[in-house]
Amino acid sequence: MPDLLATLGMMFVLVGLQRIPTEGNSIATGMALPGGGTAQGTFSAAFLALGRHRLWDLVPLSVVFLVAIAVLVWVFLELTRHGRLMYATGSNAQAAALAGVDVDRYRVLAYVLSGVLASVGGILLAARLGRGDVASGNNLLLDSVAAALIGYAVLGASRPNAFGTAIGALFVGILLQGLTMLNAPYYTQDFVKGAVLVVALVFTFALTGRRAGARA
Repeated sequence: MPDLLATLGMMFVLVGLQRIPTEGNSIATGMALPGGGTAQGTFSAAFLALGRHRLWDLVPLSVVFLVAIAVLVWVFLELTRHGRLMYATGSNAQAAALAGVDVDRYRVLAYVLSGVLASVGGILLAARLGRGDVASGNNLLLDSVAAALIGYAVLGASRPNAFGTAIGALFVGILLQGLTMLNAPYYTQDFVKGAVLVVALVFTFALTGRRAGARA
């Protein structure tokens, strides 16, 4: 089964399962309970600070987490044997298997790491919003894809990389913040993100083609 189709299928299954216990409601103070009452619990100040606190009233704490995670992932992928084998598996699984790499093991490892990092993102998003909502991250799907693909073009890497993805995420965040400050209509944001993504990909593959031509 293709990895992308399996990922999309499990995404819809898990999103659906998460909606069942809460009956589609957000988890927040004052939410209606099945018995007719309201929830009295509150999020702790320490938890909310993960998504709302700013260092020196300027740098969001979530950005610090982004930088720290990006550095750790970069070190793992670029400077360790397991990271290089993971790159090899993603680039050409058949060639990696012929070279003796346990391809299935590294695929599972990639999914586990991806799930762990996604959970960290979910925690930070819940802390920022002050509520738990299964649908709150739906509009971030295109943003995450754009950040990863924009990372292809950073420093002419022409491949997935932690540093480029972090730069892409910051770029998308700054772009959306700028559109908000300019009072741009919300329905124009997806168009702008798509246009930026297309330009980044054209630049990336044009650069790749030039390098291939120069080598030939």
